[in-house]
Amino acid sequence: MPPPDHLSDTLSALADPTRRAILARLTLGEATVGELAVPFDMSGPAVSKHLKVLERAGLILRGRDAQRRPCRLAPGRLREAAGYLAGFRQFWEGTVDRLEDYLQELQEKD
Repeated sequence: MPPPDHLSDTLSALADPTRRAILARLTLGEATVGELAVPFDMSGPAVSKHLKVLERAGLILRGRDAQRRPCRLAPGRLREAAGYLAGFRQFWEGTVDRLEDYLQELQEKD
């Protein structure tokens, strides 16, 4: 059995704008399904489906506090994805640097 592909799960979960918005809200602190549903035009069960995807991807943790089931960020997988994407930063910065050099050459020719 191949090892789990956490990066693919993370990027797949992040592909949906609603899930990204939920994660952004959770940066402010834990919240319940009802609290997370407020800014969206969707039902609690629809938000719960998004939360299940985020939980399976390891991006959130769901607790139990009496009747409440608060959700909170689990930053480990986000850190892994950020580390992966950081590898491309050098490429893009190099591309921008080369573009700046090229534009400078064109200006000097004029």
